[in-house]
Amino acid sequence: MAAVVTPAPQAPRRSELLRLLRRASSGGLGSVGLILVLAVAGLALIGPFVMPYTPTEFVGIPFQPPAPGLLLGADILGRDTLSRVLDGGYKILALAAIATMLGVMGGALLGMMAGYLKGLLDEITMRLLDVAMAFPQTILALLFVSIIGPKLWLITLLVAVIHAPQVARVARAATLWVVEEDFVRFAEVIGMSGWKIMTREIFPNIVNPLMVEFGLRFTYSIALIAGLSFLGFGQQPPAADWGLMINENRIGMGQNPWPVVVPILLIALLTIGMNLFTDALARAAMGFSGGEVEEPAAATSPIAPAEPTA
Repeated sequence: MAAVVTPAPQAPRRSELLRLLRRASSGGLGSVGLILVLAVAGLALIGPFVMPYTPTEFVGIPFQPPAPGLLLGADILGRDTLSRVLDGGYKILALAAIATMLGVMGGALLGMMAGYLKGLLDEITMRLLDVAMAFPQTILALLFVSIIGPKLWLITLLVAVIHAPQVARVARAATLWVVEEDFVRFAEVIGMSGWKIMTREIFPNIVNPLMVEFGLRFTYSIALIAGLSFLGFGQQPPAADWGLMINENRIGMGQNPWPVVVPILLIALLTIGMNLFTDALARAAMGFSGGEVEEPAAATSPIAPAEPTA
């Protein structure tokens, strides 16, 4: 009997996730979305190392049109537009990634606890989340930022808190389905603690919907953070920030539209690409659960029972 209670192998779970990602990006709109995401993210990450000028250097007259040495012209103060575009994306992506990660992790924890423990805790948690979702999210973020100030840590925390209720609902729904499986019942019978059951038995079986949620929430994080910067509540001048660039240079679009058009285009391409890839990921997850792959279901299903661990 002791030989039954052994640690669950992790390699099949990792290989399953890799197969899911490969399937989502194997062709069609999913591959297009992944290419767009990688292209914009790559530009934002390597941009600070290849920009021709520093983002605060004055190299021309205000709103100077494109010219040799100024491929995208100059901005409102005569700074190189290309250099500011290349330097202005990595912070938005970093803040969006951290905020989305925190929001998904916090929401997943709340959802698993509510779905597994049930009872009064479930009711209280869900009602509190309903109240949180009733507030206009952007206005709520603006309220706290206007009171405390445009601090990056605060923006990250606010975006994470905004995501948590929606993610918690998804995690709770998935948990309610998983807790009825035999491997969870067996883990309870052998005396495994509730925390271990949630982290070792339930969480690995709700990863796929959480991955889809991460993609969706990541695009919303980018839009919200860029929107706060556009309104003046994000990074402050003279920082190079895509949202801030749109706000600063919109009055000169008739002279040189590129300081506005290029940041808008990059944000749009990143959002479209992530949405396409996330949609393909959701379809791939449904295909896995529907048994469309040739491998045995126990190895490939996103809800395949993980062997209880001691």
